[in-house]
Amino acid sequence: MKKVLLTALFALSATASAAPFKFVALGDMPYKLPDDYARFEALIGDVNKLNPAFTIHVGDIKSGSTPCSDENFQKVKDEFGLFQNPLIYTPGDNEWTDCHREKAGKFDPLERLGKIREMFFKEQGDKSFGQKPITLTRQPSLIENSRWAQGGVIFSTIHVVGSNNGMERNIASVGEYFARNAANLEWIKATFAEAKEKNAPAVVIAFQADLFYGSPVLLTDVGLRDTVTTLAAEAKAYGKPVLLIQGDSHTLVIDHPLTEAGANTFLGQTAASPALRNVTRLQVMGEADIGAVEVTVDTSTPSVFSFKPVYTGK
Repeated sequence: MKKVLLTALFALSATASAAPFKFVALGDMPYKLPDDYARFEALIGDVNKLNPAFTIHVGDIKSGSTPCSDENFQKVKDEFGLFQNPLIYTPGDNEWTDCHREKAGKFDPLERLGKIREMFFKEQGDKSFGQKPITLTRQPSLIENSRWAQGGVIFSTIHVVGSNNGMERNIASVGEYFARNAANLEWIKATFAEAKEKNAPAVVIAFQADLFYGSPVLLTDVGLRDTVTTLAAEAKAYGKPVLLIQGDSHTLVIDHPLTEAGANTFLGQTAASPALRNVTRLQVMGEADIGAVEVTVDTSTPSVFSFKPVYTGK
């Protein structure tokens, strides 16, 4: 009798965990400051009406031509608090890599990276943003990288940004890149390892950089090669649906750009290498295009993920 009861309870639990749910993805906003603050807050209001399980912000909380000041950082952090449900954030290049620009205030990018980590991650600990925060698993060696689960699906963020992933300008920046890159690759592998261990039906990985803006990806972007290669190898071995969420290029795109060759796409072999059909890329809109994407996750369907654009006032 106990065995039958336990089996029934397990079946009910499995059924409940497999129920469809929705989350929202957005990024590259608020961009033009201070004009976009009100527009971003209006979008947050629309997202709250959708009542998603959580929202993911893939970075660039300002443009590359607005000051990388503590005040601008704090303003967006305060806006993150307007999300009624959890908000998970991963940094973009405009928050630190590009802060050496004159219009951005001529800051030291590595000093700004330290400030971003302090304000948005160390002060949060293992909690997300939002009025109903969730507990995240943080990577000890790279506190901004996080992982969590919803409905059996494994979610993860990795700190991969535009501007060649920070691998430029000087020896200090290159050194920072190598340390962060190694941690990111470890986190990608750990994410897929957890998914395999738990027999997860799907994996979602969010980051800022557009890994696929060229066809093939430009040879000069050596700072992105390892990420592409590792994602390709791990996604192929995993075999189940994988969703990559990124921003950086500001237009809504849903496609399958990752190939089995991974970084060989840098060498112009894209056409000869088949696309990984289990991997979908969602590039969110951004900059002047203030909007978000509502993602429905239904593990009872072959593709698992479906998408609906959300624009303020619509």
